[in-house]
Amino acid sequence: MALSTGERIPAMTLKTNGAQGPEDINTGDIFQGKKVVLFAVPGAFTPGCSNTHMPGFVIKADELLAKGADRIVCLSVNDAFVMDAWQKDQNAENILMLADGNGDFTRAIGMELDAGGFGMGTRSKRYALIANDGVVEYIGVDEQGVDKSSAATVYEHL
Repeated sequence: MALSTGERIPAMTLKTNGAQGPEDINTGDIFQGKKVVLFAVPGAFTPGCSNTHMPGFVIKADELLAKGADRIVCLSVNDAFVMDAWQKDQNAENILMLADGNGDFTRAIGMELDAGGFGMGTRSKRYALIANDGVVEYIGVDEQGVDKSSAATVYEHL
């Protein structure tokens, strides 16, 4: 069952790329006591994610933060090295990049996407959410394109 409004983000460990390489980061540390905008993509460096989804959040980062977000987070079923390279490629230094390499978090919240037909295995659906102290206030899932999970839509829901 997919995560929905009013539900709490599960406590799990993800990866981010730190100064010494991949580091564990707990969702509790990310969400506790903060208003967090999280957007998830099917894959770093893929056309829709690199040309449309991520750039919207890079461009609107200051506006999202000014409107009340404490943190902007990008999640993908990729490894921490790929997420770090994509962050640099996209000039996304204001965005915390999270790697869900095995898809455990993605499965736990019911957002897995079978992209096997494209040779990509199990990935994340394209979605965005706003969570306040770990409780989901908004969630928008896109079946095609980038609409419900766009930076502009998230901004309107903050």
